[in-house]
Amino acid sequence: MGWLDRVPDQVDALRQARALMMQSRSADACLVLDRVLDASDEPHTRADALIQRLSAVLNLGRTAEYANAVDRALEAAREAGEPYVLGHAHALAALAAHHQGALDRCVTHFVQSASYLGRVQDPDGDTAWGWHDLAMAYSYLSFHGYALGAIERARQIGTAAGLREEMFAAPGIRLRNAVALDHSGDSDGCLRVLRDIGADLDRFLNADGGVRLRPSTVTAYGYAAARRAALGEDVDPGVDVHALLAAGGDGARARDLRQLGDVCVAIAAGRPIEALARLSTVAVSPQTLGPAEPERLRSLTFARAGDHAAAHRADRHAFRLAAQRSDRLQTVYVDGIAAQIEREELRRTAAQYAGEALTDPLTGLPNRRQLERYVAAMVARGEQAVIGVCDLDGFKAVNTEHGHHSGDLVLQRIAGVIHRVMRRGDFVARYGGDEFVVVLPGAGMAEAADVARRIAIAVAAEDWHALVPGTPVGVSVGFAEVNGSGPALRDALGQAFEIADREMLRSKRRPKAAS
Repeated sequence: MGWLDRVPDQVDALRQARALMMQSRSADACLVLDRVLDASDEPHTRADALIQRLSAVLNLGRTAEYANAVDRALEAAREAGEPYVLGHAHALAALAAHHQGALDRCVTHFVQSASYLGRVQDPDGDTAWGWHDLAMAYSYLSFHGYALGAIERARQIGTAAGLREEMFAAPGIRLRNAVALDHSGDSDGCLRVLRDIGADLDRFLNADGGVRLRPSTVTAYGYAAARRAALGEDVDPGVDVHALLAAGGDGARARDLRQLGDVCVAIAAGRPIEALARLSTVAVSPQTLGPAEPERLRSLTFARAGDHAAAHRADRHAFRLAAQRSDRLQTVYVDGIAAQIEREELRRTAAQYAGEALTDPLTGLPNRRQLERYVAAMVARGEQAVIGVCDLDGFKAVNTEHGHHSGDLVLQRIAGVIHRVMRRGDFVARYGGDEFVVVLPGAGMAEAADVARRIAIAVAAEDWHALVPGTPVGVSVGFAEVNGSGPALRDALGQAFEIADREMLRSKRRPKAAS
């Protein structure tokens, strides 16, 4: 039984939307799905509609809608609660994060996607599409080995469920693998992969009864043929490259491939002036085939024109762009490992307290209830301390521009940063929302100022652009000393909280360096 067989409402409309998506008519699919969402409150129906709608928005390249579409799809998937739905939603969220330039958020989503999809007990055709979209996310992030493994799993599950093999041929995934090889200097490896893509196209077109290919894949087959020709290899004269490139429907990636494909055709035909003119006007996303592809085509154009010095310069630029992408991915993984270590440390700290009721589930920090218990115990012991209130700067913009899931990731990162710079024996809690409280037992204001400085430096040093591109994140901190003893200490603590909160607000109003 497929996923749609378990959806109790609006099944025909949801099937119609899927059919439109298969025809690369994503804009029409959005209209159908919006009507479904207006008509139904059933959780499984809404989850399917919102996941399909997120896929359509991605296909259309409507970047302004990504954050809201991701939030709605993930919320509906969590309400539905089934592993396939959660896995598919996170796979699409990974694609959205990648197109927004948020690489570490992309990695977080596809790790979650693989985990959920791997838990599906009886995978069906719908599960196959979840693995397909996860493979796309891997591919766009240049994890080509993972992408090929995921698409093979999608093919096996899909064919076992009676779906046609060519639906999971995924020429776009192999095409990105091919051009990545060329960007790194392995043109022979690139040509081998491009030939394999061409052989699949021949096999599908010459199959008994013919094969109906998805329009979005036809454009990838066309670009593979054009790219082979640009590298100087003859293409089967029976392959109509122009017709293949023109068949891609309304998707943003298909438009990108058409523009770059026309450049390849001009290079292959010995028209370098036309190729350079087209390159000067193309407006393609660097996500489609990587930021190095236009520069690599520029190099091939100069080489065809006989300007080998210019070709060499363009090639070096393309190589640098590809290397920068690789370096950034390595940084994301190093940061991810560091964040994992921080979360484990937070869990160990929280485990010292009394159970989950005293721990904030999002950040792993002690919550407000545990803070109150800690302060009460400190009062009972008559200890002196400094209280600090930390409040995020720019957090509302994060939620507005990137969605609440991204806001949660920012809070987790901030919690780890604050915890990392505290002195041994200091106490950190999430007070609520985007506010954190720190308690420095036995400290004075000079030590508190040093802690505030360390927090500000550490937060500013984080790569927020990789997580929430274009949205600065900072923190304002205010401290107050607790003075008193015995019964008077409780009142002194309340006064200290008020003073620390006022100091935090004063800090927030002061100009800060850009983060």
